[in-house]
Amino acid sequence: MGNSFGKIFKLTTFGESHGDAIGGVIEGCPSNVNVDLSFIQSELDRRKPGQSRITTSRKEDDQVTFLSGIFEGKTTGTPIGFIIPNTNSRSKDYSNIKDVYRPSHADYTYEEKYGLRDYRGGGRSSARETACRVVAGAIAKLVLAKYNIDILAYVQSVGDVAMSPKKHDINLLRKASEENMVRCPNAEMAKKMISLIEQVKKKGDTVGGRIFCLINGVPTGLGEPVFDKLHADLGKAMLSINAVKGFEYGSGFDGTRMKGSEHNDVFETKSGKVITQTNYSGGIQGGISNGQQIYFSVAFKPVATILTDQNTIDKSKDNIKIKVQGRHDPCVLPRAVPIVEAMASLVLLDHFLRNKTTKW
Repeated sequence: MGNSFGKIFKLTTFGESHGDAIGGVIEGCPSNVNVDLSFIQSELDRRKPGQSRITTSRKEDDQVTFLSGIFEGKTTGTPIGFIIPNTNSRSKDYSNIKDVYRPSHADYTYEEKYGLRDYRGGGRSSARETACRVVAGAIAKLVLAKYNIDILAYVQSVGDVAMSPKKHDINLLRKASEENMVRCPNAEMAKKMISLIEQVKKKGDTVGGRIFCLINGVPTGLGEPVFDKLHADLGKAMLSINAVKGFEYGSGFDGTRMKGSEHNDVFETKSGKVITQTNYSGGIQGGISNGQQIYFSVAFKPVATILTDQNTIDKSKDNIKIKVQGRHDPCVLPRAVPIVEAMASLVLLDHFLRNKTTKW
């Protein structure tokens, strides 16, 4: 199984949704980084379940315990091991699907690949694993902050309720997005998104949407030709998140409707600094960062677990009808915001460290 991500700054995760704990090992973290435990916990709190009426009702404190790699409040440069206990699992909620393949879940594919599966909440395929990514992402953020690299993600759309993406005043956008439970920086749109999620939840259904991400302060030169382009690794990182169906950076698909003369980002020098007049490239050209703002959007499908009757098949390949029990998010977007930020942080720090070995 592909349980590791990154080449120099590398995260390996372990654990299942309804096991004793989930956790991870971080390799390649520079030494002497001040570890702000309260910041790491605050990042986990943004992702944890049960934080509002539009998320799953499962209650997990998501308290992380570090086992190694940190001494007297600083990283030692050795592997950082950590665990997050599962304290509120209810495995009995899944007893009725032990021999059933839920529509659009990993039940069938996992069993076909491995010959068995942990049916309790999806086991290893559960989005609970992403809490480990948030821990590693928080540490990566602490390192990147030393170099003034700032990452912000927010909910741009839920269903057909959407705001126009904003790319400036990143601190104001961060403050505004954290002032409501859906994490959208547009207060009016946030109210409509929350209302839509609540309507969908009452019907036992789910809804998807998009998360927009901005990255400021990225130096030139991050990214490796030919197969490890920066945008390619960002795309892989985002597509590895549960429920993600698409990744679009820079002008994305809108760029297909433009001519080259319209789309080209013209270079100029301003106050001795090379900039571009436009940024349709999304801060990346030839797979390498050009020093401009990086921006992209991530599409999330409606959560596959719906609380209504569905047709499916069981292990005997018989056609049956099921109604799934349990506690699930009617919309994954609000809790996915810190996950998107975490994965972007892992990619950037990994490439930052790789660039140091190349350039220096």
